[in-house]
Amino acid sequence: MLEEALIFEIGDTTTTGVDLVEPIAATSRLGDLARTAPIGLPGLSEPETVRHYTRLSRQNYGIDLGFFPLGSCTMKHNPRLNEKMARLPGFADIHPLAPVQSVQGALEVIQQLAHWLVTLTGMDSVAMSPKAGAHGELCGVLAIRAALEARGEGHRKIILVPESAHGTNPATAAFAGYSVEDIPATADGRVDTEKLIARLGPDVAGVMITNPNTCGLFERDMRVISDAVHAAGGLVYCDGANFNAIVGRVRPGDLGIDAMHINLHKTFSTPHGGGGPGSGPVVFSKALSPFAPLPFVEKTDDGFHLVEEETAGEHHAGAFGRMVAFHGQMGMFTRALTYILSHGADGLRQVSEDAVLNANYILRSLDETLEAPFGGAGPCMHEALFSDNGLADGFSTIDVAKGLIDEGFHPMTMYFPLVVHGAMLIEPTETESKAALDQFIVALRSVAERAKAGDVSLKSAPHFAPRSRLDETLAARKPILVWKDPGLAQAAE
Repeated sequence: MLEEALIFEIGDTTTTGVDLVEPIAATSRLGDLARTAPIGLPGLSEPETVRHYTRLSRQNYGIDLGFFPLGSCTMKHNPRLNEKMARLPGFADIHPLAPVQSVQGALEVIQQLAHWLVTLTGMDSVAMSPKAGAHGELCGVLAIRAALEARGEGHRKIILVPESAHGTNPATAAFAGYSVEDIPATADGRVDTEKLIARLGPDVAGVMITNPNTCGLFERDMRVISDAVHAAGGLVYCDGANFNAIVGRVRPGDLGIDAMHINLHKTFSTPHGGGGPGSGPVVFSKALSPFAPLPFVEKTDDGFHLVEEETAGEHHAGAFGRMVAFHGQMGMFTRALTYILSHGADGLRQVSEDAVLNANYILRSLDETLEAPFGGAGPCMHEALFSDNGLADGFSTIDVAKGLIDEGFHPMTMYFPLVVHGAMLIEPTETESKAALDQFIVALRSVAERAKAGDVSLKSAPHFAPRSRLDETLAARKPILVWKDPGLAQAAE
């Protein structure tokens, strides 16, 4: 099972796997778009096709196979109950242009989920339509820009971003037209509050801060930072990708946050990875609520309605626009609300407590094996951070990660955050048992000890995976992304 041929190598492009009746001659309406050459796809029978893709799927690593230790990703187990609810015909089969009266149940799901998100965050309102975390970031920054322009302060063009923030934060600010300035971290891995406050001024639109941050630490000065930013005329955006560590324990609204996106596909257990699907609703403070995007669901005496451009009226005239064509990710909404209702308020609090407990268990179990740069900065939150300092000369994080593959585990997040040399970021999540964590700890400790001892076999790991170690520089600079017939390729050369 270590090798699987390409589908082009299994099938023949000159044959087909099925018999088709000769079509009745008809006048083509394709014009210049009509195909003039063979399609070039291999002809496979149904069994050949099913077996090929099933064999490929068995080479994938997924949360259903084992522990997924990626940091800042919250790859928790997705309860099958959520999937069952999302597949109900009344939710899965509706059309975004269906008459409002025919989708009252779906609108109520959106409104109920919105209520939970506002309650859990202590904020004033929520925009449900953003479809991912970075999309939500853009939504929040655009609302900040609209608010500043509304009060005649569109000249504020600087966004401050701490070193410990997610990499999407500065990218989002730049995309929205702002200049980004970094704020350094202190020795304990948190934002340097004094330097941030010292940089505030009439040109600063606001700050984008990740809390808990990418070092796995809670920003304890968040309220001080928010108050200072507000006093200087700016606004505060919080990256809520790590909300799983504090849900039910901390309300960002109490910390002076003006806007924060919530990754439903992380905190509330909807599937993600490989490019989607995701959902990134954004909660807003009272100061930013008037500028939140359309559409949103509103409940009246005669049912649920969508407030859009035609019906916004004076009560939402300041909306900066809309983020998507329709209303957001219905399947994600259904899954997230199912997760919330099945846990309840006390269960959601236990989720964050267990996530933090698991992360600290890993941190303390390995801090004598691997260097934990901020191990003395107090308990970590949802993720444990290690560095490659202390490994033998010539060995680094990549060798530890490749060695873990041979142990049957997906590697942790590598080389992020950038403030730590050779970073190894591990997020166990609350859905992992102590037994599963113990297995991972033993495996990582074993690989790390080999790297510290200079075990040369690690330099060529993995040895038992479908693919051996690639030349990553060559793969990045000269990737082969398209299959070519070997005979034709050789003739062309």
